[in-house]
Amino acid sequence: MSQIDLRKIIVDGDAEELVRQAEALGEQLVKPLTTSQIRNIFGTVRRIEMNWPENASEEQARKAHRDLLLLKPKLAYQAKREGERKGRGVEMLRQVLDPAIGLVEGKRGRFQNFVDFFEAILAYHKAYGGN
Repeated sequence: MSQIDLRKIIVDGDAEELVRQAEALGEQLVKPLTTSQIRNIFGTVRRIEMNWPENASEEQARKAHRDLLLLKPKLAYQAKREGERKGRGVEMLRQVLDPAIGLVEGKRGRFQNFVDFFEAILAYHKAYGGN
């Protein structure tokens, strides 16, 4: 996925691009990634979302953004750990989510676009037969 496509999704909130890219990625991830692997990461994102309400205080927003940034090393660790077992699914997901996290830049609206994109990837992964 190009940086331009990712910017359209996260920064601009382009729903059509979100659906197009999420479907392509969800389908690609069916074989190398299990639904539980995706849900493990997505669960962390949902926890961040709960701690970052739309009317969040500055402190809540700062902490939630910090937690989101800390997802990057967790993804890197999981990708490396999985790679040692000859898998590439988490690495493929990391290559998309890592730059997407960077585009959030502490903005709640962009974070919601990120959540929507990740949720769509998970939905398409399951729809295409992910187990």
